Amino acid sequence: MIDMNEIVGSHDLLLVTLDTLRYDVAAELAAAGRTPVLAGLLPGGRWERRHAPGNFTFASHAAMLAGFLPTPAAPGPHPRPFAATFPGSETTAPGTWVFDAPDLPAGLAAAGYHTVCVGGVGFFNKLTPLGSVLPGMFAESHWAPEFGVTDPASLDHQIDRVAATVAGLPAGRRLFLLLNVAALHQPNRYHLDGATEDSIASHAAALEYVDSRLERLFGLMRRPCFVIVCSDHGTAYGEDGHVGHRIGHEAVWTVPYGEFVLS
Repeated sequence: MIDMNEIVGSHDLLLVTLDTLRYDVAAELAAAGRTPVLAGLLPGGRWERRHAPGNFTFASHAAMLAGFLPTPAAPGPHPRPFAATFPGSETTAPGTWVFDAPDLPAGLAAAGYHTVCVGGVGFFNKLTPLGSVLPGMFAESHWAPEFGVTDPASLDHQIDRVAATVAGLPAGRRLFLLLNVAALHQPNRYHLDGATEDSIASHAAALEYVDSRLERLFGLMRRPCFVIVCSDHGTAYGEDGHVGHRIGHEAVWTVPYGEFVLS
């Protein structure tokens, strides 16, 4: 694990959550050369297989924003990059950056970071009290209908928003940015020509769309920048009769994870 005490304060931080992305689809596309941007940045060109901290968006993001990122699938314990002060924590290690706050954005804000959320799915839409909880953790948050699941160009619109935010940052102010990417979440059929319903194939096509836009996103980031790209949970497309998520199924619990430094 990278010593996060050497990262926090010296690097910008980018957390990209590819909402609903399945590990098996991500790994297959990376191996087949269908996601060249991500494969070119992930260590060894491969995703790490991990277990999600929750089986739907709200639960998983609430955990991640408390420092509980997806856990390596092999037996642990596994040290965490970030952790709130918590007596008896067995996953807080010397390389863990520890914050004395209820959530990671608040901890980073206390360390001098400007915290920004660009939401995608409905739990970030700020249209209801529940939809305001996650974005409410950040000093600056953005959501618009064109960032959401019904717009085929959602990630393009989100990156436009990121560009405006980064352009407005003072040169000496560090940034923590959460980008919740909605493009993989159902409905995703419009990413596959001729598709009339969502499927593994349209899920894969949505990931290809996302990968084709990430070079622009990463190009906007100031250097150095520590990046985590992961899924918050997977989703089922008929396995064992299941469709969707918020269920305890392998297709939902198993997620891709990667981290790297843009320098």
